[in-house]
Amino acid sequence: MTVYFIGAGPGAPDLITLRGSRIIGECQTCLYAGSLVPHEILAMCPPDATLIDTARMPLTEIVGHIEAAHAAGHHVARLHSGDLSLYSALSEQQRELHSRGIDSEIVPGVPAFAAAAAALDTELTVPGVGQSVLVTRVSTLSTDMPTGEDLATLARSGVTLALHLAAHRAEEIVAALTPHYGAACPTATVAFASRPEQQIVRCALDQLPAALAQAEITKTAVIFVGRILDAGTQPGVTDSYLYSQARMNKLRSDRHA
Repeated sequence: MTVYFIGAGPGAPDLITLRGSRIIGECQTCLYAGSLVPHEILAMCPPDATLIDTARMPLTEIVGHIEAAHAAGHHVARLHSGDLSLYSALSEQQRELHSRGIDSEIVPGVPAFAAAAAALDTELTVPGVGQSVLVTRVSTLSTDMPTGEDLATLARSGVTLALHLAAHRAEEIVAALTPHYGAACPTATVAFASRPEQQIVRCALDQLPAALAQAEITKTAVIFVGRILDAGTQPGVTDSYLYSQARMNKLRSDRHA
């Protein structure tokens, strides 16, 4: 018996991976995070599968359901939104399962920032403008940022930022980033990426609090900050080496060497 931690993707049911959908169809028990997982994905479970909404459950109760499934010899699909590598509260579940000798496996999914970039119709790493993306968040009452990972410290690098779980802290974002990015730096916020209720808000950094308030965006959003959002106007923008004549010449040279 195995517990499969499955990244269910950012919201659109057809963004789950083929592996994820196949495994869901093989699991007799499915634990999922309430409204974060589309009903169309739950329909992939076997008709007689036990479905358990964990949205309001403490960890001990979630683990208890998994233990019961394990005792019954059931494979378990544990569905999380996005991808398990980011802000999934996976680690504490793994610790509990490992301490009980219950096997688990991670099935990756499409992360929210990737779906948000697709909604913006943009590449996040454009040659001559930016080749790095820093995925982070801000401190909240529930989870503090570790020492050295506060937004003001991270902002010193000046790289493109993808801020998760931060839409309700727009004023704090502006205060931390303005000294490093400038008040006019472009931002783009995507709420509910890939879902029918998807919203996109583009504005300068200093306009972010007002723009998000007007759009009533307070959660389930990714905020991008950086020159990459206006790459076409940047003086250093260039084409990728991948398509360059220099690379074509090198390939021909290597072929005849």
